[in-house]
Amino acid sequence: MPHACFGQVDPPVLRTSLLTSVEMLEPGTSVQFVKGIGPHRAAILANKGIHTVDDLLHYLPFRYEDRLNPRTVAELRPGEMATVIAEVRNSGIFRTSRMPIFQLTAGQGRAKLKCLWFNGTYLRDRFQPGQLVALYGKVDTDRRGELQIVQPQFEILGDASEDGEADDSKAAMSLEVGRIVPIYESAGQGKLTARWFRRIIRSTLESLTPDLPDSIPAAVRARLGLISPTESLWKVHWPDAGESITDLQSSRTPAHVRLIFEELFFLELGLELRRRQQKSQTGIAFQLDDRVREAIKKILPFHPTSAQKRVLKEIASDMQTSFPMRRLLQGDVGSGKTIVAFEAAIIAIENGYQVALMAPTEILAQQHYFSARQILENAGYRIVLLTGSVEQDRKRDIRRHIAQGNAQLVIGTHALLEEKVEFGKLGLVIVDEQHRFGVMQRLKLMRKSADESEAASGSTRITTRSAADAEPDVLVMTATPIPRTLALTLYGDLDLSVLNELPPGRTPIVTRRISDERSAEVWDFVRKQVSAGHQAYVVYPVIEESQESELKAALKMYKELSNKTFADLKVGLLHGRLDPELKEQVMRMFQRGELNILVATTVIEVGVDVPNATLMVVEHAERFGLSQLHQLRGRIGRGAAKSFCVLMTGGKISEEGERRLDAMVRTNDGFEIAELDLELRGPGEFFGTRQAGMPDFRVANLIRDRELLEAAKREAAVVVAGPSGEITQKEIDQAIRQMRARWHSTYGLAEVG
Repeated sequence: MPHACFGQVDPPVLRTSLLTSVEMLEPGTSVQFVKGIGPHRAAILANKGIHTVDDLLHYLPFRYEDRLNPRTVAELRPGEMATVIAEVRNSGIFRTSRMPIFQLTAGQGRAKLKCLWFNGTYLRDRFQPGQLVALYGKVDTDRRGELQIVQPQFEILGDASEDGEADDSKAAMSLEVGRIVPIYESAGQGKLTARWFRRIIRSTLESLTPDLPDSIPAAVRARLGLISPTESLWKVHWPDAGESITDLQSSRTPAHVRLIFEELFFLELGLELRRRQQKSQTGIAFQLDDRVREAIKKILPFHPTSAQKRVLKEIASDMQTSFPMRRLLQGDVGSGKTIVAFEAAIIAIENGYQVALMAPTEILAQQHYFSARQILENAGYRIVLLTGSVEQDRKRDIRRHIAQGNAQLVIGTHALLEEKVEFGKLGLVIVDEQHRFGVMQRLKLMRKSADESEAASGSTRITTRSAADAEPDVLVMTATPIPRTLALTLYGDLDLSVLNELPPGRTPIVTRRISDERSAEVWDFVRKQVSAGHQAYVVYPVIEESQESELKAALKMYKELSNKTFADLKVGLLHGRLDPELKEQVMRMFQRGELNILVATTVIEVGVDVPNATLMVVEHAERFGLSQLHQLRGRIGRGAAKSFCVLMTGGKISEEGERRLDAMVRTNDGFEIAELDLELRGPGEFFGTRQAGMPDFRVANLIRDRELLEAAKREAAVVVAGPSGEITQKEIDQAIRQMRARWHSTYGLAEVG
């Protein structure tokens, strides 16, 4: 075997250096001072978020290859993933009618292996006969039954290094074969290869100051069996020969667990400290006596579910304390969050305080306003609506009523955040669909100075005069089901209440998918529903057609449906570009039953409540996100009649699209859907934007590492609770210092404490 002469480097305990004399490196040292990097490569690494030695050492392999015992060509079997180390025999380009294909033949003695790369002209001058090459991929056979690997990952062993210096010494080669080898993502358009990272990270580890301090308290380390920071960094990059490849690939070795837990622990420590700090601030201790209870009972339109009772009890309990409430109310579409929010509002109002309810869109703010008037106005509560489209004269009158305390429940959009808006006595802030405001700096929320309380997201500020000595309570609502792991990080400084039960009378929605080739059947079904006295939504992904897109558009289909298919019915159109007054007019007509069918875009995703609407048709359903489809479906099934959601599809559907559609047909459970959506899109894209308040984790993954996140939250609470028989004050202080440094530098979040 051509690789047999290369033995495994001694374990990290012996610290055998590949370099000559080097100075010790500190974790905070800039990477440009690491031997072999310099300013130019440091600039390339900065684009990967690597600025310091610590960042470099947390740039983990994305997979590992077992080159300890690489397979011989004779041992290969079709269908398996394998690593082969062989000699380049020949290579070249051959062209087909569709594309150029690069072919390489590698061999061991008489045994040969063919490798193919489609559109591989970029490899034309990469290989030379006699080179030793490591190949990794899925083994297959060609038409003649000969072994081949298509699109293998490869590394040339013993080739010239990126520095232009020969790199085929026994010591350097021992990093490439005869061991489990880490594989890194390349950087700088391939200039810094996986092989370069192996060499640099190895030399950095050997130059690292020994015995890195451990800021995780000893009792926590013992409870979770965590190895030391130094050992974890060595073993995550250079695993022992006996380490399980399965554990390595799934990030479940002791080294991975240590690094993942450490990252999550310091995040949760900051969130827990924030929660404790909030509870030390001065809040409003609302009274909940018989008079308030009777006021709540008067406004209930139906008997509350057990989930609503439980959640109201949690909220009321918070509101009675002397520190500000910070609670997230999470519930699936149609679970009755709004009525719970109104009950909380009554507690504040009956105690002589004002309530602000802020929504992200005018449609949703108007929906809350109409609901509040219907439910609360008859009981004598004074309600106002403040949005951007309100005329200036009317705005001034509303602001005056708010400042004088005459308006008890103030509902609005971002208009509530204008500096001119002053509350006479603000006691409760309700923020609906908070993630739509942008939550990147969630930890800057709810700060206040002598004359203001910041009680919403980012720069959100609601000014209050006479209540300046006490922060208002804050209730954050979302109808977007958030998996618990994500809630623990996005909303980790809030207490969590979940409405997991639908109000009585609601029937499950029947969901079906159908090709748009059968659209005639769908339109017949729409007509039957309308004939039965019900209403329907027809939703499109875009407003207007474009040359670049084959998607059906709302404007064109509105004309077709209203003039041809349903010429005898009343069809309305709603989309985001309509004038706000026209939007409201269309929605009111649909709510009053004056329209049979509403053609719309996703503008109806939140805040539209029409109990008589029993059918939703979504065209090009494969183009919508999973949570978005679920939110759209939540617009129906709001009455007692059986409701139907028809997902029409056109064209080729991706594998991920199939999973989304199957999930919609299979379940109405928003939390199950959210879990799958999180799995498909990843944490950073869960809310449709990278700016969703998620820290950029270096090693942790919220989908994979749920159990470790729960453990981190649990242990963080123990540490913040204060010194005990197992944790000293010195350890707590050390952990908090490290937490603050990480929050600023690693997580990119606001400072805590």
